[in-house]
Amino acid sequence: MKLDDRIADLAGPVAEAVGLMVDSVTVSAAGKHTRVLVTVDLPQDAVGSADLDTVAAASRAIGDALDEANVPSGAYLLEVSTPGTDRPLTLRRHFLRARTRLVTLEMANGDAVTGRIIEVTDTDLVLDHDGEVRTVALADVTLGRVQVEMKRLD
Repeated sequence: MKLDDRIADLAGPVAEAVGLMVDSVTVSAAGKHTRVLVTVDLPQDAVGSADLDTVAAASRAIGDALDEANVPSGAYLLEVSTPGTDRPLTLRRHFLRARTRLVTLEMANGDAVTGRIIEVTDTDLVLDHDGEVRTVALADVTLGRVQVEMKRLD
């Protein structure tokens, strides 16, 4: 089993215990140490973002689980973070987490579509595009990006 998969298996249950899910694990060399980056997020059915106290609790629990299992063996640097607004939206679960957010979508035909995600179905994104509802097939989206709003209307 690959090291990042083993770490994800150890981190997943302890992250879930504090209300988060493991989004990804990246392992890389950092000098004489191993750098372990665990990206956590709220469950895909949640709207909003993880607070720092919850991320800190996940970090402590993940560190304890890795230390107990001696994975990775040797010295390592653990970083636990959230995906942030600059994460590319490429998977259905990314779009689920971006519900209520303003996004720009790059389409397979080269067009760009901007709108607020209202709903995500198994096959489509439903957007509010300037007050009109527009449905876009997930299969036609090559990449999505959350647009940072300085003053968002709720």
